[in-house]
Amino acid sequence: MQRRYRVVIAKPGLDGHDRGAKVIARALRDAGFEVIYTGLHQTPEQVAETALQEDADAVGLSLLSGAHMTLFPRVFENLAARGADDVLVFGGGIIPDADIPALEKLGVARLFTPGTPLQVIADWLEEALDAREAQPAR
Repeated sequence: MQRRYRVVIAKPGLDGHDRGAKVIARALRDAGFEVIYTGLHQTPEQVAETALQEDADAVGLSLLSGAHMTLFPRVFENLAARGADDVLVFGGGIIPDADIPALEKLGVARLFTPGTPLQVIADWLEEALDAREAQPAR
């Protein structure tokens, strides 16, 4: 890891199940990331504002409610509105395979479905952020 990256883990929408998000947050923390967990029932506006205020390198969204096709775009819109559209956005949860290509086209860097080993997520995030860090400034 080129530096200690800051990652916001968020539970947008009305989904009240946060065990997975907490497990991911802890795994990333144990892997050396600085993790900010937002808690339940966050609006896309709150997620984007937290990313901005915390100077986050990445935002991970955990979605189990089926609202992923609405919430991911709204998070992107709110990040862009705050000038934080350079934040890497990834996610996980119950996301049908058929929806993954559309979300990736939108800009979601990676989606992790249930059963993905925690080390795979941490390794991918480190590699993705290291690659961004190595790019020349725009």
